[in-house]
Amino acid sequence: MANREYSGEISGLCINEVLTDDELQSILSKLPNDKDKEVFGMVCKRWLHLQSTERRKVCARAGPLMLRKMATRFTRLVELDLSQSPSRSFYPGVTDSDLAVIASGFRGLQILSLRYCKGVTDAGMVALGSGLSCLWSLDVSYCRKLTDTGLKAIAEGCGSLRRLHLVGCKYITDGLLAVLSKNCHNLEELGLEGCSNITDSGLTRLVDGCHHIKVLDINNCSNIEDIGVTSVSKACSSLRTLKLLDCYKVGDDSILSLAQCCKNLENLVIGGCRNISNESIKSLASAYCCSLKNLRMDWCLNLSDSSLSCILSQCKNLEALDIGCCEEVSDTAFQVLGSLGQDMSLKVLKINNCPKITVLGISMILEYCKKLEYLDVRSCPHVTKVGCEQVGLKFPECCHVNFTGRLFELDMVI
Repeated sequence: MANREYSGEISGLCINEVLTDDELQSILSKLPNDKDKEVFGMVCKRWLHLQSTERRKVCARAGPLMLRKMATRFTRLVELDLSQSPSRSFYPGVTDSDLAVIASGFRGLQILSLRYCKGVTDAGMVALGSGLSCLWSLDVSYCRKLTDTGLKAIAEGCGSLRRLHLVGCKYITDGLLAVLSKNCHNLEELGLEGCSNITDSGLTRLVDGCHHIKVLDINNCSNIEDIGVTSVSKACSSLRTLKLLDCYKVGDDSILSLAQCCKNLENLVIGGCRNISNESIKSLASAYCCSLKNLRMDWCLNLSDSSLSCILSQCKNLEALDIGCCEEVSDTAFQVLGSLGQDMSLKVLKINNCPKITVLGISMILEYCKKLEYLDVRSCPHVTKVGCEQVGLKFPECCHVNFTGRLFELDMVI
């Protein structure tokens, strides 16, 4: 009887009268995903307030009025993503007035993404630089109106900056790299793809002060030569990822310097670097026998069977390899797979436009690359779907083979 009376008293109470804010926050913290946390906030105003104050990341499209409301609601926000879709960007989208609200309302913001926000200008960057002193990650890729002026304000105002992506910001020059070197000594990741005004001088100035760079993307920076890459490799021994796509002035000195100085390189893009010799590729294989995971060297026209054999036999942890348009590579390069004594870790292999590779080479790949998930054999005249079927080749169910698909059906991991 006593138990029934006690149960009745408890059942008459509202949960908000029983649980404290700390207890409710403890429950909230144990919810496994963001969707469940959103549902938590729909119970009542009190729970919504608790859920809002605990929110750390928001992805939104919002004007100044909504941003002010968000600043009031999400008081502990550390990550804000206002990026737009490249194919569905709306006009005017994010503007400098929006960035002024962010700078004044989200003082604790650490990560901000503005990819494809084509309306922002240097004025917006100046506002962010003066208001977001805690910012350590900024992505303004394809914000094509930005120049050194606005981004210098970021570098000077956000001294803890560790990650900066400026892909497609074509007005950026060596002047910005000098300011980054002076103010952002903890910089670890820098994306400069398509910043064609960057030169060797700028890279050299950058690494005078930024010695901790782990990821550097200078794809399509056509003014970069061996001097700049060598400066980076000597100053940044912790480099993990380097992208040099279509940096056609880069040659052997860069590769040899990387092999000597950066012992833990995991991802390397040298596609289109046509001056790189067969011998330097062999030195690459020897230097990165354990660390290298992703290697793109399509259009490296000096690549031969002997150098590719070195890559396959020595880089035991390689997961993605692109040798497209390397016309001298033949089936002979893959014979080394049979002498390794173990299956390769390769998951992605692109050998498109390699006219000397035949179904014999494909059979060796299938025999020793059991983890393969994607194989690109487009424009290999001796490798067709019918030809593979005629000789009885069987591809793993998990492996997608691109015989005639679109050029960008699947890009590499890197």
